[in-house]
Amino acid sequence: MALELNTELEEINGVGPSIASKLKQAGFTTIEAVAVVPARELAERAGLGRETAEKVGIKAREIINAGFLTAGELLEKRKTMMKCPTGAKELDRLLGGGIETQAITEFAGEFGTGKTQICLTLSVLSQLPPEKGGFGGRVLYLDTEGTFSPERIYQIAESRGFDVKNAMENIKIAKVYNSDHLCIIIDSLFKVCQEEGVKLVVVDSIISHFRGEYLGRETLPERQQKLNLYLHKLIRLAEVYNLAVIVTNQVHAKPDAFFSDPTNPTGGHVLAHACTQRLLLKRSKGNIRTAALIDSPYLPAGQISFMISEQGIEDNPSAP
Repeated sequence: MALELNTELEEINGVGPSIASKLKQAGFTTIEAVAVVPARELAERAGLGRETAEKVGIKAREIINAGFLTAGELLEKRKTMMKCPTGAKELDRLLGGGIETQAITEFAGEFGTGKTQICLTLSVLSQLPPEKGGFGGRVLYLDTEGTFSPERIYQIAESRGFDVKNAMENIKIAKVYNSDHLCIIIDSLFKVCQEEGVKLVVVDSIISHFRGEYLGRETLPERQQKLNLYLHKLIRLAEVYNLAVIVTNQVHAKPDAFFSDPTNPTGGHVLAHACTQRLLLKRSKGNIRTAALIDSPYLPAGQISFMISEQGIEDNPSAP
């Protein structure tokens, strides 16, 4: 068990009650959170001098041994990673067992391809205890497009035999109104995830407000820089608290793609580099959808089909 919050932070050499209180108020409630944040951000948000922030960060990293690891040590660390089933066994197989912690998983696709249905299903299934395949924690759902449906959560939970009231209470939703609001919420996650026992963070979608607010080529560098900054905050969050992050993404058409698929996820190289697993969803007949794994550091590319049903998503019964 962790020590009382300020006492834990005071284990960092040079951090007394005053600095510990400032760090806590800024949302840095654990030694790990202090260790992974850039010194500039630590100084700005906690009201510390730049030199003090740099020293505090260095001392925090010394405590958690954030230096070089051997390949064997890294392998042992990755054994703490958990995986949660998506509700469709074929999709789990494509993902090497399901959605994983310590990572960002991206689902991209046009409207109606099943992105939100996957997120809603996982919002229920991830609440299962680890011995039953889940993460055993709460869910934070950041809704930027107004697509979150409590009625759908009720239906999925009921059809899968969950305690519906419990399942709904364990999901906290934030309606996100603009890109600045999204950034403020992401900044608060280091504190909120620890306090609420969160094991899954969903951002549906990550690109919507950025795409709508930053118009024209002249705004693209600023948009990408901001998007990159907050994606890396989500990466650090996933690693520090061993939780899973899911982001949904829109797509755009590439008119010069004569011999390849013209449909591409938006966000450019920034999103491509930040996300661990990237899947592209497409519509098929009726309630059938396809999912293609288009990028992963260690999983082979592949494509499967799944079905949208009252249980959220499940296997396509007509698939070979």
